[in-house]
Amino acid sequence: MSHHSHVNSPSAWRSLVTALLLLASSPLPAAETTAAPANAADCPQSLRYTFSWSQQTDCNFGPRGGTSKGAPLTLDSAPHAGWLALQQPGLSVKEKDRRAILAMAGPYRTSFEFLETVLYAPTLDRARPYQSWGTEYIYVIDDREDFISLQHIIVMFAQGENGELMGPFVQKHWRQDWQYEKADLLVYAGNSVWKHAAVPEAARKGTWAQSVFQVDDSPRYEAIGRWQHEANFSSWLSDTTWRPLPRRETTVRSDYQVLEGSNRHTILHNGWVQEEENYKVALDAAGNKTATPYLAKELGVNRYERITGFDFSTGDSYWQQTAPFWADVRAEWAAAFAAQPAMTIVEEVEGLPLFAALFEQAETLTANGAYESASARTVIKAILDRYID
Repeated sequence: MSHHSHVNSPSAWRSLVTALLLLASSPLPAAETTAAPANAADCPQSLRYTFSWSQQTDCNFGPRGGTSKGAPLTLDSAPHAGWLALQQPGLSVKEKDRRAILAMAGPYRTSFEFLETVLYAPTLDRARPYQSWGTEYIYVIDDREDFISLQHIIVMFAQGENGELMGPFVQKHWRQDWQYEKADLLVYAGNSVWKHAAVPEAARKGTWAQSVFQVDDSPRYEAIGRWQHEANFSSWLSDTTWRPLPRRETTVRSDYQVLEGSNRHTILHNGWVQEEENYKVALDAAGNKTATPYLAKELGVNRYERITGFDFSTGDSYWQQTAPFWADVRAEWAAAFAAQPAMTIVEEVEGLPLFAALFEQAETLTANGAYESASARTVIKAILDRYID
């Protein structure tokens, strides 16, 4: 695929989107991973983690996923403009909060690591840890006094077996919205159901709500928390929330239905880190916890390290072209949320995931610089209506 080519057929788009999601879910570059040995006697401790299962003697605990290697990168260790803006003297607490959120924008090498640390179910086998990597740019798409929206766009290159560099592969990734003293949260209730929950005025004073959305702008979770500002970092810690299984788990697990946990965002001079503490929880058909619901505890560390000299131009072009479409998608989702106290969102209709249906229309309706919002919103609403119960 050339840098500026577009894929318009539904089947081609499904294949491309699937490939990009798999690429973004591959483990660390091959140069940083070690293949599992043939027998336990040769098991290298380089596959272990400090807080892993160090007394285990088998060799079946290496990080799961494929192997891939990206383009050479240059880390930017210098304090970036967002960090320097956060350090200016005389800022109000709220303005420091705002600048900490805005400091997450920019170009990054990303790494994602998850490890089960405690098993609560006596018959549960320990799960292999998970690692993935990527390169992405985070755009500020809305910046108001009480609201900031950040859109993540993946732009990745991969080295083939012969060393040939393939790409760029462009993928709209997740979005995070931040709202000051948010009065109403859309919370996950389990079994693909989201419900509204009011936040009492006393509980929301001075807080910021982070709302996280999937690649198709469907909801993932919302939580409130407070920023803490220190001399060399700023950190936001969420309340405990429920959230649906992430993509890294839906393909390999069916024994639990919800992640119950909190996450912390820490802003640094050269990027930021998201830490997660999650419990894997089993629910019954009614969305209630089972008699012994907790299967395992999982810790996650997601690092966003700033890079310099990386070519994100295709991501810029994609977002410039499709931004009006995605703005209308967000508007239709907001209308759907406001219209009912609860909603069920299905992942697939006739074998087609929601993200694939929307990605195809994002490309088609904005082709050649032409975009007509009113007709596009009719198409978008018709798609969403098929996936919302």
